[in-house]
Amino acid sequence: MKSRLAEVAQKVGVSEATVSRVLNGRPGVAESTRNAVLTALDVLGYERPTQLRGERARLIGLVLPELQNPIFPALAEVVGGALAQRGFTPVLCTRTAGGLSEADYVTMLLEQQVSGVVFAGGHFAEADAPHEHYEQLRERGVPVVVLNAAVDHLGFPQVATDDAVAVEQAFSHLAALGHERIGMIVGPADHIPSRRKLAAFAQQYRRLGREVAPEWIAHALFALEGGRAAASRMIQAGVTGIICGSDPLALGAIRAARRADLSVPGDVSVVGFDDSAFMNCTEPPLTTVRQPIEALGRAAVALLMRQVEGAEVSPEELLFEPELVVRGSTGPARGSI
Repeated sequence: MKSRLAEVAQKVGVSEATVSRVLNGRPGVAESTRNAVLTALDVLGYERPTQLRGERARLIGLVLPELQNPIFPALAEVVGGALAQRGFTPVLCTRTAGGLSEADYVTMLLEQQVSGVVFAGGHFAEADAPHEHYEQLRERGVPVVVLNAAVDHLGFPQVATDDAVAVEQAFSHLAALGHERIGMIVGPADHIPSRRKLAAFAQQYRRLGREVAPEWIAHALFALEGGRAAASRMIQAGVTGIICGSDPLALGAIRAARRADLSVPGDVSVVGFDDSAFMNCTEPPLTTVRQPIEALGRAAVALLMRQVEGAEVSPEELLFEPELVVRGSTGPARGSI
């Protein structure tokens, strides 16, 4: 008990006597200090005293699929900063191979009595994935916001980049450069944002009075290797412009072109999605559709806080418009000038 008091006191920057007063429910402690002590208790993994367990911790779960794609650390920074401004502490939960599953993290967060959860790119974005742990959160009345996926039956507030606008921006850019054989690489077939992008992609071809060829569409894991393999097949099928569902996929597509002894953008133009960190430092600098991460993250936190405060929040999706950032990986199609 003594070591626990000392550890919590050091974490908060108060005396052990103050921590003891909070844990024993005694008066004479400022509300902000009391909340800080309880949050530190949760963060350090200690159980709250029985009389305090009915209160939710000032912790917010932030569940991400990975950290290798730079867009997710960027989102975590925005969400974490917005939460800190409101006196909440984010608990970062990242799925890893052989590690805890998303459902495991939800169980842990429920045990910690978190005040809410923000999901970005989770199983809710996968139509065929298990969704039971989301039902648990809803049954417990835990505030939840999801980013970049629309799974209507969950009834959670949703914040997303407008995938249809993103595809229109990328496709129009390549078409204006004279590309007629434009392909698209997206994530797995059950990935909701990828389905949206593909629907918008097909619509762009129909606006030109054409149908997209099956070999100009590919599903891949969101990784450089997946982009390389998919782009290799597309290039063999005669595609000259490739739109990708993430920046890592786009970097893989550039690698595929080079392995085929083709230049980017001289022979093949490539467009990414996200505008992750350092995409302006690649060779060539990557043309990509920028997600409005700052706006997305802050909107998600605002919607979550409204729920925490007991307000009703509509489950309708809030869409944010992306921005095409033109750099050096796109250029005129050969013979178009």
